[in-house]
Amino acid sequence: MSVGALLNGLLVSVVAALLWKYSMLSEHAALLEEELHLTRQSQEVSQARIDYHAALLALQEHGTRMVCTGKMHTDRICRFDYLCYCSEAEEFVFFHSNSSVMLPNLGPRRFQPALLDLSSVEDHNTQYFNFLELPAAALKFMPKPVFVPDVTLILNRFNPDNLMHVFHDDLLPAFYTMKQYSDLDDEARLVFMEGWGEGPHFDLYRLLSSKQPLLKEQLRNFGKLMCFTKSYVGLSKMTTWYQYGFVQPQGPKANILVSGNEIRQFAKAMMERMNITMVEETEKDAGSVEEEKEKEKKDEYIVVFSRSSTRLILNEAELIMALAQEFQMRVVTVSLEEQSFPSIIQIISRASMLVSMHGAQLVTSLFLPRGAAVVELFPFAVNPEQYTPYKTLASLPGMDLQYVSWRNTMEENTVTHPDRPWEQGGITHLEKDEQERILASKDVPRHLCCRNPEWLFRIYQDTLVDIPSFLEVLKEGLRTRPNLKKTKLANTVHPGRVREPQCHTSVQATNEAKLTVSWQIPWNLKYLKVREVKYEVWIQEQGENTYMPYILPQQNYTFSENIKPFTTYLVWVRCIFNKNLLGPFADVLMCRT
Repeated sequence: MSVGALLNGLLVSVVAALLWKYSMLSEHAALLEEELHLTRQSQEVSQARIDYHAALLALQEHGTRMVCTGKMHTDRICRFDYLCYCSEAEEFVFFHSNSSVMLPNLGPRRFQPALLDLSSVEDHNTQYFNFLELPAAALKFMPKPVFVPDVTLILNRFNPDNLMHVFHDDLLPAFYTMKQYSDLDDEARLVFMEGWGEGPHFDLYRLLSSKQPLLKEQLRNFGKLMCFTKSYVGLSKMTTWYQYGFVQPQGPKANILVSGNEIRQFAKAMMERMNITMVEETEKDAGSVEEEKEKEKKDEYIVVFSRSSTRLILNEAELIMALAQEFQMRVVTVSLEEQSFPSIIQIISRASMLVSMHGAQLVTSLFLPRGAAVVELFPFAVNPEQYTPYKTLASLPGMDLQYVSWRNTMEENTVTHPDRPWEQGGITHLEKDEQERILASKDVPRHLCCRNPEWLFRIYQDTLVDIPSFLEVLKEGLRTRPNLKKTKLANTVHPGRVREPQCHTSVQATNEAKLTVSWQIPWNLKYLKVREVKYEVWIQEQGENTYMPYILPQQNYTFSENIKPFTTYLVWVRCIFNKNLLGPFADVLMCRT
């Protein structure tokens, strides 16, 4: 081989090596540029910094991890690391690797009917959450993910256009879900996946976090594959008190777990975030008790909710005048259409009475001070006993609100709107016979949610309030209430276990025996001022299904009736405060006669 050919070969090799190196450098630069671009996209979503390469490596190597609380989809909340959302498929994605965790690992039972409910409304098929599954290796063939570095709470708003639903179904559950997990703090990000726009009450959702909530539509703008580095999915249902009639006619939930105390704590937090001073926090001028009482009397006022388009009070001015004369108080009107929400709450939070036609605005009664009255008006043919979300709220232990309902019983005092669209109570789209039946009906029958035409027709009526009957109902409803001042927080402290329970037995004859049970008072009793203390004792013969219950005033008692010799009895003892505050049972005693 000639020297020229050798040099030419070497030159080709060097050029090829340089080209390969340049190609590798270009590819690496392109990857760095892409990572930089995706990092910038992540920072558009959040101000938090993220190491994109480390996040991508964690997703590829460890996949998605999920640990849930709750036994059923109706009470389950799940925490995820690296849960992703594909905006093209509109599906969440769980990426499997050898390091993935999925607890509970339900297999196909995950689809019966879902992993969890995305909203606080229980077992509604439009609120179900599930995810697709892919191997982490599939990431090589998918769009590069954009990471959301914030801790996120992923949920569905149930109906963000309706103020009752906003508070009852979204804000309260989200507030206490965030309290349940320490890393869901004021810096957490809320992500709404139901697909609605912002809605008229979006500013209220902004109060839950310092970061702007994300809507489902916005995720598409940030990238085709969004991955949440740490997220919680689902909402607690513990704070809801009402069901809307999807399975049975609407009414209070069968098992209400929230009290007025938790709702008032929520109201206080929301008012602080709206920069509203609580009535309990206002400083009183120094002066005598008589001067303070006179000042408080002058400060009392009644709030009337004014509606501008539907469900009108046709003689609102006359109603206001009657209230002012009857109670010798100022009457203030508020309107959701004309005033800011914080300004309305500022007024309601100091009111002695809130008067309104039935409607979502009455959920603001949760901001009323203790001792105030909630007065709900119902149009003709609408039975107050069948629609009780606000009565139930006012009646929760610790809310300390008085509730009164008035119903228009005079058909001539109502104005109907049959020609309106169906969603505002119109009925002209119905068959003639059905229209005539609805017009002739004097009482809306119980019904399921949500499009019953007779209910809509009647609830959207305008009403001329019969002042004499209204005042009579109101005075009767408030008769048991001494005044409109705030009341003291009810004592809801429960007793502890009774201590040192013991039993002694003696046989008197072949068919006669005695069983003596004694115990010491619960440990917390000596620190409490309790009006009445009693003890509940259950006695069950071993092997039997029934037991004998006793309520006793003392800590030592001898039982002889129905006590048999040479028999083993199981005995339980617990304390009762003030008739209905029950303590836990002490450990069961086994007593042999």
